[in-house]
Amino acid sequence: MKKNSFIEGTIIATLAIVFTKILGMLYVIPFYALVGTQGAALYAYAYNIYSLFLEVATAGIPNAVSKIINEFNTLNKQEAKIRTFQIGKKLLSFIAIVAFIIMFVFAPQISGMIIGDLAGGNTIQDITFVIRCVSFAILIFPFLSVSRGLFQGHNIIYVSSYSQVIEQIARVIVILCGSYIALKILHLDLTHAVGVAVFSAFAGGSCALIYVYGKIRKNKKELFLDKEFKKKDDVTNKEIIKRIIKYALPVIIISIAFTIYNNIDMILILRTMDYLGFSAHEVEFIATGISTWASKISIIVTSIGLGLSSSLIPAMVEAYTLKKYDDVNRKFNKAMEIIIFVTIPMCVGISLLSNAIWTIFYGYSKLGASILSVCIFSPLFTNFYTVSNYTLQSINKFKTVYISAITGIVLNALLDVPFMILLDYFGLPAYYGATLATVVGLSVTVLIAMHVLKKEYNFNYKEILIVLKKSIFPLILMIGVVILLKLIIPLNVTNRIGSIFYVGIISVVGALIYFIVSYKMGLFEEVLGKDFYLKIKRKFKRNKKEV
Repeated sequence: MKKNSFIEGTIIATLAIVFTKILGMLYVIPFYALVGTQGAALYAYAYNIYSLFLEVATAGIPNAVSKIINEFNTLNKQEAKIRTFQIGKKLLSFIAIVAFIIMFVFAPQISGMIIGDLAGGNTIQDITFVIRCVSFAILIFPFLSVSRGLFQGHNIIYVSSYSQVIEQIARVIVILCGSYIALKILHLDLTHAVGVAVFSAFAGGSCALIYVYGKIRKNKKELFLDKEFKKKDDVTNKEIIKRIIKYALPVIIISIAFTIYNNIDMILILRTMDYLGFSAHEVEFIATGISTWASKISIIVTSIGLGLSSSLIPAMVEAYTLKKYDDVNRKFNKAMEIIIFVTIPMCVGISLLSNAIWTIFYGYSKLGASILSVCIFSPLFTNFYTVSNYTLQSINKFKTVYISAITGIVLNALLDVPFMILLDYFGLPAYYGATLATVVGLSVTVLIAMHVLKKEYNFNYKEILIVLKKSIFPLILMIGVVILLKLIIPLNVTNRIGSIFYVGIISVVGALIYFIVSYKMGLFEEVLGKDFYLKIKRKFKRNKKEV
């Protein structure tokens, strides 16, 4: 099996994730139209809780297994590597079963915590049903995650990436076809239709698991899974379990903390908007709009960070194991540069076109467009956090992981309600306060991480600053062109087809301006690295000659 370099792995992982996220963006258009605002809110409640339990069941251990496998592979300890994989599967089996039982049995209590005394929308019984429907997916994903970690630990990124594509395609098919059949053919109620939709997580995970296990069976020899080791490596099972817990614990704690906060964030928004006098319909729309539906549009931005993290961990662990700290610094800078170069213009463009984009996905809503125009910047800072956090984990700076992440979470939670009330007092949209609190919390987390990396490993961020400075000019040009085109091209915000053409024309022209100017300024070479840039350039010229 072909191993992938850091940049190649990043591109493969990012393209796969972008594709899955685009599917995740597009399915919401017919799904939202089918189930309406109330059904969409019900779907969001179930998925937010499912995300929390999924973090409990999978966060940390797959990454820890991937990291340990990479270390043992680098040190040529093949037998210990295989034992790590087997132990990881057993640990996750136990955790997954416990998480599933808790989620299924205590669904009524969880539902009551979500909506409290809010009346006029979804009921506790409705939310309980959909939470139980999605809970079955918890039994699949731990095994899928640790199996993906096996390949990532060998720097084989494409298997994990392709499995995500398969998972998303199957999931989208079940969501759309299942909810349509439930509502339009079987004439079931909205709650049962949404229950079918959330059950798609189980269906998608099952399809991906079949693919990954097929790859494992096919490549047992390369992965050393078919070999009978006569002698064990000088690493005991107890030591492996200790290392898994050591590597996984920070990720588990921080991931759970962030997921808990995201759910608390939604509850705080529900309570604060209710306190400020918004109707039950507006409260549910704003809370789920911020936590779920604006996020569905912005996941293409988040996918950059996810793609980077998929290849970042094995690449950094290998460099760190060989004590190549300059290489760790270079990979960190490269990841940050990609985020700056690609995601900042994406966020700005989506914000400027939020009216038309919200119309395309969910139908015209001034409130929805307003939410999206600001919420889109939260994933940008999430990407910075993802890279800095995974870097700290890769070099075993677990104490800093705790300090930086918990500081950001606490700050975020403390600022949430005050920011919303303060903005409302000044006549600004109160819900902007939730996003502002998130951005402040994430920024502090990233700054703490970067300070520690500079202080203890002499990290240099000069390359990041160069890319940031060079990106300003093409970004300003892009903003100017987009604003000018918005003034010239008429838009009927209630027309979905017209909005598609409107966004398509303006975004293509804006992107061309940004990337052409960036190319002329040498930003492509700066971000991709000279060797990889020249490799791509040679391939492009060769293909051009062949044509």
